[in-house]
Amino acid sequence: MAPNSLAARLDGPEEPRYRHAPHNIDAEQALLGAILVNNEAYFRVSDFLEPQHFYEEIHRRIYEVASSLIKAGKIATPITLKTFLGDHDLGGLTVSQYLARLAAEATTIINAEDYGRTIHDLAIRRELIAIGEEMVNAAYDAPVDVSPRDQIEDAERKLYSLAETGRYDGGFQRFADALTAAIDVAAAAYKREGKLSGLATGLHDLDRMMGGLQPSDLVILAGRPAMGKTSLATNIAFNIAKAYRGEKQPDGSMKTVDGGIVGFFSLEMSAEQLANRIIAEQSGIPSYKIRRGDIREEEFYRISDVAREMQTIPFYIDQTGGLSIAQLAARARRLKRQRGLDLLVVDYLQLLSGSSKRGDNRVQELTEITTGLKALAKELHVPIIALSQLSRQVEARDDKRPQLSDLRESGSIEQDADVVLFVYREEYYLKNKEPKPGTEEHFKWQAEMDKAHGKAEVIIGKQRHGPTGTVQLSFQADVTRFDNLAQEDHLPEQY
Repeated sequence: MAPNSLAARLDGPEEPRYRHAPHNIDAEQALLGAILVNNEAYFRVSDFLEPQHFYEEIHRRIYEVASSLIKAGKIATPITLKTFLGDHDLGGLTVSQYLARLAAEATTIINAEDYGRTIHDLAIRRELIAIGEEMVNAAYDAPVDVSPRDQIEDAERKLYSLAETGRYDGGFQRFADALTAAIDVAAAAYKREGKLSGLATGLHDLDRMMGGLQPSDLVILAGRPAMGKTSLATNIAFNIAKAYRGEKQPDGSMKTVDGGIVGFFSLEMSAEQLANRIIAEQSGIPSYKIRRGDIREEEFYRISDVAREMQTIPFYIDQTGGLSIAQLAARARRLKRQRGLDLLVVDYLQLLSGSSKRGDNRVQELTEITTGLKALAKELHVPIIALSQLSRQVEARDDKRPQLSDLRESGSIEQDADVVLFVYREEYYLKNKEPKPGTEEHFKWQAEMDKAHGKAEVIIGKQRHGPTGTVQLSFQADVTRFDNLAQEDHLPEQY
């Protein structure tokens, strides 16, 4: 047989047939021995180390039984454990002899936590290898109906899931550390222009009641069609991006000091339509006039100035329709990693789909979507504003101001949201109820129209860390612009 044949290569002692998954049997034995000698060692690792993190099956079983005994208030020793472990072939040793050797060779419990972290880290590396192998196998043998993009997003989801479960920095912390963190938040708020703990929306009365948009919050912005949901979300997003100010850190990264970097998922409108709205809002020129080219020279220069300013702000739009919650999460993570992210806007909730293709149960699908958005807000540590439609039952009431029960498939939305805002414009409903001109009812209707003209209400229906109530805003319908409403008691004295 030729020396370079396959059989020769396989039989050769210098060529290992396969690589062993990363593990450390000595660390596992040392930790288990320490626990058997002094059960106090268990409490040094119990908050992050699980039985499945051990490489050897017998070690998993020993740790699992020891955990159960200690949690039950009993003592875990070689004598108490052997009853529960049964018979195993341990290289010529019985289970009793193996447990006795583990205890006899244990020296101290001082290093128990370090051994535990070593075992945990090696288990995470084995998980990484498993994900990598799964990716390779899936890429080789992909079914016809699975696209590479789906595989990439699935791999990304698994990696982020592993990153979260692979953390062992939880548990109790010193109160002094929490105080330091709270003071840092207060100091950052003091540096900000609006003196707020969260992101300033630019709408002062709303900021006063909410303290700005808080990190990790899921904010649901709901309303009936034509109330101005998208306009309000766009106004807030643009205000935050326009106020952005960053500071370069010693490691070269940028830290947001004021305003923020905004990601906007526009599932309904195209990026051009959204840009058109923002130009109209910022320039004060109605979008229909811009589309028709019905503008004067000075208005054109105003539009040019606004467009020039818009090019410099950190405002990113994804106009892809029909996204799943998994795809949206993957794109948001990518944006945060590549460019940074301080606020995410989703327009709107009902246009997202769940990861599972179960179109038969929309309530379950929406529960998955809202739970996923809340988890994403916590993971990225940014506020997420998700727009939502309201059910038609609003139209059947005399008072058409929305309430929590009007949310479509309301259970999950109401439960997962930290803040629920409703947009309401009395003027819209009054306009459709005009009585016959010249009648007493018409004079009364005209008085109500004058009172409601150019005004909007943002109703805070739920807020975990603040009051509920109503905020009055001004609304310019022709340019879809929400703004602060001048209060009568704040106006200068009139003569």
